Amino acid sequence: MNPSNRRDFIRSLGLITAGYGLSSSVLSSCSPKPSAKETSDSTAVASEVKKELFFKISLAEWSFHRALQAKQLDNLDFPAKAKSFGITGVEYVNQFFKDKAKDTAYLTELKKRCDDNGVTSVLIMIDNEGAMADLDAKKRKEAIEKHYKWVDAAKFLGCHSIRVNCFGEGSREDVAKAGVDGLSKLSEYAQTAGVNVIVENHGGMSSDGKWLSGVITSVGMPNCGTLPDFGNFCVKREKGDMWDSKCMEYYDRYLGVTELIPFAKGVSAKTYDFDDQGNCIETDYMKMLPIVKQAGYTNYIGIEYEGVKLSEEDGVRATLALLNKAGMAAS
Repeated sequence: MNPSNRRDFIRSLGLITAGYGLSSSVLSSCSPKPSAKETSDSTAVASEVKKELFFKISLAEWSFHRALQAKQLDNLDFPAKAKSFGITGVEYVNQFFKDKAKDTAYLTELKKRCDDNGVTSVLIMIDNEGAMADLDAKKRKEAIEKHYKWVDAAKFLGCHSIRVNCFGEGSREDVAKAGVDGLSKLSEYAQTAGVNVIVENHGGMSSDGKWLSGVITSVGMPNCGTLPDFGNFCVKREKGDMWDSKCMEYYDRYLGVTELIPFAKGVSAKTYDFDDQGNCIETDYMKMLPIVKQAGYTNYIGIEYEGVKLSEEDGVRATLALLNKAGMAAS
């Protein structure tokens, strides 16, 4: 190769090499770049997709108590009803199958309905089986033993808990002492079945967060806890224990939940009425759910609609939407 041709060859080779070196940056500069808004939007979408509620959602059967009492809905159909809302956890109320606690065939069918719908049995709320804090030792013993069958039914269905009432009449100190005795003995039985005994703030002394948390602390058993209800904080009614009578004195619900949530094995999201923005009028969920989260609670929160302005179905939908909204804000 002569000098002239050699120089031309090297010059050409240099240009080609430079071209390869520039190609990536040139192509990059020619490619359209996302705007700041597009980048922000995509980041927000990715964040929203990754973000999840810090709790699971269940449906309390009492939300449909009117339909159940009117025989428009049957207890066996409750799992399918919950699934129709996209809810996969159910909380039963014993009065809607009160004579079936020992009926193996019935419980087997109920369990099958849950399995068929991909629904989990979470707990059974027990009423009308005696006062766990009755000052009469004989009556208290009878109440404890009446709950045994529900512990067994809960185990059969796969529930983690039964909800009981810590009612009693007398001084705060005497009722507390009786409650500790009743709950301890029932919890001892339930412990052998792997079932929790949980107490709801359900009126009277039990709606006093300080009093109830003190009782649970005194019991001191790992399977005895609470079921904080956002709405049941009436400690004194016009006509004693009459639920339909006017409430004369309320315990602060935010303080009450704060006191009860450390012992919680379940939480009840009570609602009655909603404003135009879908917020619960009685309870500020934007304030309440952070209290639940800060305690480290991650289990089920059960929807329990008790209002009358909306239908039971619409009330459940409104509560579900509110739980999702407030839950995402707190997550």
